[in-house]
Amino acid sequence: MPYSANDRRAYRRSGHRAYRWSGRRTDRWTDRLSGHRTDHRTDHRTDHRTDHRTDHRTDRRTDRLSGRRTDRGQAAIEYLGFLPILIVVGMAVVQLGLIAYTAQQAGTAARAGARSASLRESAGDACAAAVSSWLADGTNCPPSYSGDDVTVTATVDIPSIVPGWDFGDATRTATMPLDH
Repeated sequence: MPYSANDRRAYRRSGHRAYRWSGRRTDRWTDRLSGHRTDHRTDHRTDHRTDHRTDHRTDRRTDRLSGRRTDRGQAAIEYLGFLPILIVVGMAVVQLGLIAYTAQQAGTAARAGARSASLRESAGDACAAAVSSWLADGTNCPPSYSGDDVTVTATVDIPSIVPGWDFGDATRTATMPLDH
């Protein structure tokens, strides 16, 4: 058996995470943080490294062995290149959400306008009250009467988060019987 039970017990008793048993000699321990070997009994550090190049803690921008610059920061540069694509995708998702929300609000405005017009009240006021306040300015709800029915077509402007782009209008129609 190359290592005695006392060596294993001493390793266990040391309890310090930074030290591990080097396995070469019974009195040598290696400091994991700096790579120095230390004498466990006296805890005096003795440097057994053969090359005395720049320590890895002093300059992390160059490779210790070759002296060449490393590719630290490469991920940050790649992220900056991907950032415009990520922003465009995010804006597209928000714009699609706005289009769906405006279409839902147009349907609500058409139903509210048709209910109001069936009671012979103002369809335009009911439409504007039924939609969100920031969409009310671009809402138009003209009623059309035919026989015993009233049809209201609500048109709501779709807002754009990209300046200069126009996505048109969301249009929904609702028909209700006239209340006599």
